[in-house]
Amino acid sequence: MSDFSVPRHIMDLARDPDLKATVRLGRNGLTESIIEEIRIQLAARSLVKIRLNRGFADGGEERSEIFNHLEKKTSAKCIFARGNVAVLWKTG
Repeated sequence: MSDFSVPRHIMDLARDPDLKATVRLGRNGLTESIIEEIRIQLAARSLVKIRLNRGFADGGEERSEIFNHLEKKTSAKCIFARGNVAVLWKTG
């Protein structure tokens, strides 16, 4: 996370366990079509929850790299990450 300020209500929504993951990354990996799907979802709503399937990323560092890559490719910010789950927030 960067030095930007995330409104409290957005963080509360991002941490809500009832927020459903709408994107899953699995054996096909991080493809351009997945990135485009995330962009489309971010155009429709401000938060997108992403889940990495088991075995997709070996460790925390690899997961962080994936989430950082998604931030760059979608112009969104990863405001919450725990384990294999991350929430991207459309900031602009």
